Amino acid sequence: MTMITRRSALAASGIALAAAPAVVRAASLGSGARAVVVGGGVFGTWTARRLRDAGYHVTIVDAWEPGHSHSSSGGESRMCRAAYGAKQIYTRFAWDSLAEYKALSAKADLPLFHPSGVLFMVPEMIPDIAESIKTHAALKLPIELLEKTEMVRRFPMIDFEGLELGLYEREFGPVLARRSVEILVRQLIADGVELRQMKVAPLSGTPESLTRLEALGGETVEGDLFVFACGAWMGQILPDILKDRIYPTRQEMFFFGTPAGDGSFGPGRFPSWRERGSGKAAFYGFPTVEGRGFKIGSGLHGGPIDLDGTDRLPIPEQIELVRDYMARRFPRLAGAALNSAEVGHYENTVGSDLLIDFHPAWRNAVLVGGGSGHGFKLGPAVGQYAAALLTGKRASTEAIFALAGKKTRDETVR
Repeated sequence: MTMITRRSALAASGIALAAAPAVVRAASLGSGARAVVVGGGVFGTWTARRLRDAGYHVTIVDAWEPGHSHSSSGGESRMCRAAYGAKQIYTRFAWDSLAEYKALSAKADLPLFHPSGVLFMVPEMIPDIAESIKTHAALKLPIELLEKTEMVRRFPMIDFEGLELGLYEREFGPVLARRSVEILVRQLIADGVELRQMKVAPLSGTPESLTRLEALGGETVEGDLFVFACGAWMGQILPDILKDRIYPTRQEMFFFGTPAGDGSFGPGRFPSWRERGSGKAAFYGFPTVEGRGFKIGSGLHGGPIDLDGTDRLPIPEQIELVRDYMARRFPRLAGAALNSAEVGHYENTVGSDLLIDFHPAWRNAVLVGGGSGHGFKLGPAVGQYAAALLTGKRASTEAIFALAGKKTRDETVR
């Protein structure tokens, strides 16, 4: 097991890990209750932030380092946007979280948020777009509906053949994922939060109370409150209740070079975007941020992935599929060189709604997960919600987040 303390964090330029004793109590500053957060991704770290702000002594436990490349919070960037159809709670979460990401970015040495605007492109008015407009109007939030002529005028680098409408969110854009998690963790450590690297053993059965967690190596960490925000590993750690209710799918992202001397694909001129049809999403992408290149990926969920054992190499057929699409929709990028690729995963629920609820046997434990490819942008608000449940500021969760509503994949085909 390894540990980061306030002193070691302030003395090092990065996240340095040091040896720790075999039995650990969550941070022992003052006399407040001890909270243990399992998972150092976006949901775990923002929940830790809220708990620490409320005066709790917090320990974050993760099998690797925060923002590690195995996690669904790792990788280069994630899209911040608020168009969620009729699901007002996600729109509210997105706006609340945007303010937090901007504030975190303002304090960081390097920017975390890059305002580019977000453009949803559709061939016709579809229900999801119509409901998003209604939701924004009800919440008195800004959003623009653009006709094709206006999209062509603003974004001439896009070929809008077959697309007639666009929904544009001016305030949003990419947030740098790994960097955001790392910066937040460094702030937490400076505020007295402990970080411990240990792989938590599966919890089988339901003892009367939860007071400690054990690692596969034999170490333990004790606490009064517990948060399980361990992403796609939720089903492994809590198999009795979450097996097949949170499941990973393979997702591939590609970064292509842009023409030399052409700044039209940067965040000041080119939007983050997503093409939508009458059915499921097709492709989405980002402007080139900090020189990484034009980022593009499929909005459809990929196949299953072995979280710990699979070599994460892109599938050649996926590269060709993306190239064909780019040549049609972004003609200036036809034949562009592939700079790099990221193979990650989503941690999904059936229906793609988040899980934020109490453990069914323990009122001192909250489950937080099911980002399903869209959760990163909501991290700060999710952390606030989860902490409110755990500390009694909320008596119960809303139906959309409840464990009782999360089906297994097998249940959906019966």
